[in-house]
Amino acid sequence: MSTPAGPAVSTDRPSASTSPRVRRGVVNRTVFLGSAAIILAVALWAIVAPARAEESIGVVVGWISEGFGWYYFLVAAVFLVFVVLVGVSRMGRIRLGPEQSKPQFNLFTWAAMLFAAGIGTDLMFYSVAEPASQYYFPPAGTGEGVEAARQAVVWTLFHYGIIGWGMYALMGMALAYFAYRRNMPLSIRSVLHPLFGDRVWGRLGDAVDVAAVIGTIFGLATTLGIGVEMLNRGLFELWGVPEGTPAQLGLLVLAVVVATLSVVSGVARGLRRLSELTVVLAMLLIVWILFAGKTSFLLNGLVMNLGDYVSRLPGMTLDTYAFEAPTEWMGWWTLFFWAWWVAWAPFVGLFLARISRGRTIRQFVIGTLTIPFVFVLLWVSVFGNSALDLMMNGGAAGAEFGTNAVDDPASGIYALLERFPAAPFTIGVAVVTGLLFYVTSADSGALVLSNFTSRLHRAGDDGPAWLRIFWAAATGLLTMGMLLAGGISTLQSGTIIMGLPFSFVMVAVMLGLYKVLRTEGHKTDTLRTSLPASLSERTHTDGVAGHSWKLRLQRMLSFPSRQQSRRFVQNVCRPALTEVTAELTRQDATAAVTEAASVADVPCLTLTVEHGDDEPFTYRLCPVEAPTPVFASGRPVGEDYYVRIEVYLAEGSQGYDVTGYTKEQLIADVLDQYERHLIYLQSVQRAGADAGTEPVLAPDDLSGAS
Repeated sequence: MSTPAGPAVSTDRPSASTSPRVRRGVVNRTVFLGSAAIILAVALWAIVAPARAEESIGVVVGWISEGFGWYYFLVAAVFLVFVVLVGVSRMGRIRLGPEQSKPQFNLFTWAAMLFAAGIGTDLMFYSVAEPASQYYFPPAGTGEGVEAARQAVVWTLFHYGIIGWGMYALMGMALAYFAYRRNMPLSIRSVLHPLFGDRVWGRLGDAVDVAAVIGTIFGLATTLGIGVEMLNRGLFELWGVPEGTPAQLGLLVLAVVVATLSVVSGVARGLRRLSELTVVLAMLLIVWILFAGKTSFLLNGLVMNLGDYVSRLPGMTLDTYAFEAPTEWMGWWTLFFWAWWVAWAPFVGLFLARISRGRTIRQFVIGTLTIPFVFVLLWVSVFGNSALDLMMNGGAAGAEFGTNAVDDPASGIYALLERFPAAPFTIGVAVVTGLLFYVTSADSGALVLSNFTSRLHRAGDDGPAWLRIFWAAATGLLTMGMLLAGGISTLQSGTIIMGLPFSFVMVAVMLGLYKVLRTEGHKTDTLRTSLPASLSERTHTDGVAGHSWKLRLQRMLSFPSRQQSRRFVQNVCRPALTEVTAELTRQDATAAVTEAASVADVPCLTLTVEHGDDEPFTYRLCPVEAPTPVFASGRPVGEDYYVRIEVYLAEGSQGYDVTGYTKEQLIADVLDQYERHLIYLQSVQRAGADAGTEPVLAPDDLSGAS
């Protein structure tokens, strides 16, 4: 919120910080108390009256399956198509951060963290259980035949494939764009700002965050519930640990403890190493089954499954079985998975945004849709086809294995591993892999939930440590309540119910992202084709025209300390922006200068000029810590970083440093950028007048790579 004149502290939406230091947000009491009350009430209801809870949840799920099945199918397809079109269009060249930013993690680490966040023990759980179920009970046709076996793995790939990852990509891309490109808080309400304006910082945004928290925690509870049952079964197979509530409660306590320990480790250390270790162990299991089993058959099956998946994907995506109407099958499988992906989308999307700063939208989309899917394809095909081969050619033992995999899904993967050499060792590896999937889900889930219920002012902020512990405990309590109220089926039903409200939020997220990407594309075109020569010939990196070459050279070799940058902001930047604001106000413009929290004790100043309903002009001078080059002359001892004062506009950093400008030169730079913005606004108005409506992008803006 800006003030009429002069610098003031902005409390509504400060800019994103580029400092590497970790900061803590403050609790958003409305979101925290509202979501916590709802979740704890549901958990206690399930614990106190499990039979009644199971019955009531089943009724609501039946109503959703009947009335909203078509809706889930449609929005899932729309999300995927939108993400792909944005990725392959020229919008894909936009960087999720300032233009000069670079990715924080290398490709292997990024890929490992991609699917460690979005895949859990449920993949191990369903990679055997779902092919067995689809083989015996397909949605259409007869079971236990060659065709049923061929399609069983394809259905599993369909439910774990790129449609779900398209939802993750949508949320991650939107959150990262608004946080790192638009310098807004890393929250869902930021993405909705283009649609609802500043109302998102009030009650409307609180309602959105409550929906995100509720959907997320039910998706997490389902994953943890599946993990609890599968890990409990694995511990029984290895050491005879009894299956039941005590062991499952112990595993849930473990999730809380891990989340507590991770408070001090952070994403870049603890979760990063766990993700890399999980990838290695999972790949070892795949390789072992591939080469210890029927290698030729499994490789043939892998290629066949990929071909069937690609060829059948369009039809499967929108096939609601209107004539066959297998309502129970759809509720148990496709609708559950789509609701599950929706429930996990804010959680995984926020996490993906946190690890993807500096990548382009195209890199993000391609990586998110392909890297995890390749792993899913390998895992599901190798394990699923091995299970199907045993069921079809294993005689009575194979039939018994298949029946048990359907009736007791948690036992499926362990029963399969028992048919291969070194069973105790591979079962142990499977238990450890499942445990790592389990703890990374609990760890990152607690982090994201704490962020959703906090007021974060910068993209690098996190919620308070105690709040992460609370949400880890609340997730464990909800998981236990749902397990007591009917087990995995009740968790699945709860996910379908709680995922529905957030699916509407995701539609709004898609529209908000489309609107702002369209605006940025139009702005880029306008400035490239309509900018006067007098402006286009100026180079901001070299300073303002007429700048002495000696002063320019001095600036190039200057690496100011924090104290020097603080004095520059105080003595040059603040007076320059204040004078421009005063003159704009004198000419009846609505302008203000605001001050955000400091980086390295150097404040960030923002000049904002409102233009009614049109996009405001923002000129932000933000301190950025950068490593001091070893060749820097006069480099202070022990000073490894210097502080640049970079220019940020609405779309992010412009990549140049104004440290050393005089007040007049800085004012000239502000006016240059403001004139660019006015040219853009005029072109928008002309385009709207020509079209008789709001301007839209050219047809090639969202189709085809440029």
